[in-house]
Amino acid sequence: MKFRVMITVAAAAMLSACGINSVPTAEENAKARWADVQTQYQRRANLIPNLVATVKAAGAQEKDILVQVTQARASANQVQVSGGDLTDPNKMAAYQRAQAGITLSLQRLQEAYPELKSQGNYTTLMSQLEGTENRISIALNDYNSAVQAYNTRIRTFPDAIGAKVFYGAKPMVPYQATAPGAENAPTVNFGNSN
Repeated sequence: MKFRVMITVAAAAMLSACGINSVPTAEENAKARWADVQTQYQRRANLIPNLVATVKAAGAQEKDILVQVTQARASANQVQVSGGDLTDPNKMAAYQRAQAGITLSLQRLQEAYPELKSQGNYTTLMSQLEGTENRISIALNDYNSAVQAYNTRIRTFPDAIGAKVFYGAKPMVPYQATAPGAENAPTVNFGNSN
């Protein structure tokens, strides 16, 4: 009887060291962080049209660039990535390209209309966009940290055993900027320099 108890305890200890609980915990954490990323992108998608509508009312000359921002947002909302897609580099790349389109449109908005800077609505828009982009950046950093922890866990001993045997775990794809020149800070030219 004692022998069976000892074997059961030893087997439980071995299984707990093989990622039985830690692998799915790390996977769920990464999926939760991805949900946070999507929440922030959804917040941006919901916020931009309302703010843009406010700024749009300030003058008809802004119409062209604001329409581009709205169209970029609508295009980005058509590309969806679920928790099950996090191991597909193609789906992740498509999602990243769609989000990069919004970023480019927002940069054009900032560069094209310096004269709006004095208007309260424009200031509110820029402040909200900056805050939103910061929230997205934080969510992306948290997601990438969770993916790194998960990928490390499924590749290191002893958790790698449980990850392969019990879960068939595959590495998740971290979020990476794909826009050309994304590694460089954008140059803002308001047309007032020589």
